[in-house]
Amino acid sequence: MLLENKTAVIYGGGGTIGGAMADAFAAEGARVFLAGRTPAKLEVVADRVRAAGGQAETAVVDALDASSVNDHIDAVVEKTGSVDISVNVITVEALFQPLADIPTADFVAAIGKGLTTQLITTKAAARHMVKQESGVLLFFGGSDHANIHPGMGNVQIGMDAVDSLRKQWGVELAPHGIRTVTLLTGGIIDSFPDIPEMDAARQGIIDASPMKRAATSSDVGAVAAFVASDKGRTITSTQVNISCGACYG
Repeated sequence: MLLENKTAVIYGGGGTIGGAMADAFAAEGARVFLAGRTPAKLEVVADRVRAAGGQAETAVVDALDASSVNDHIDAVVEKTGSVDISVNVITVEALFQPLADIPTADFVAAIGKGLTTQLITTKAAARHMVKQESGVLLFFGGSDHANIHPGMGNVQIGMDAVDSLRKQWGVELAPHGIRTVTLLTGGIIDSFPDIPEMDAARQGIIDASPMKRAATSSDVGAVAAFVASDKGRTITSTQVNISCGACYG
């Protein structure tokens, strides 16, 4: 039980990636708090965790609202005594177009939303982790400067920006015993919409791997649980590459 007696907060916990992390964290003994804006999606994940013998609670939280986020995490800490793991995997609007074709306002809004939710949720968790002198902040997506592709619009730029945030948080929070780690993925194919239009993208991710396979959401959960555990205590201020070799990070 790698995460026994740990408390994990997952923003975007009703999604594929957030749900996979919830499954893995709970299976390793963590008490999981799922936050998001769609109660039905959160409850599906929570019910699955509970059916497997884990502990999960849900809350409707707007991660663009600092008061909502702070009130929620304060309540979690009051109930459990700590927040040991925090991860934000909220979906941000993806504009897969050439930059020249994206209206400036749309681009700025999409990037701004992603950074805003990351800042709000990380600040909320860090406030408690600094008092504890411990904690793990996980980030998802990663930055791979060796593989830049046309038509990615705001997507890779947004992930690069989030990873820059992670680097700065790492410098500022490490003296308080707080670890910061990004999972570099290169794309998780079973998180894509199940439509024919995504077939080429899935195959492209597989073809980019020297192993000719791609990471799945369950892989994400398994690695996240290890990294967040005391077994991964030497891993911080870095990316963990789970792209099956497709990314060089």
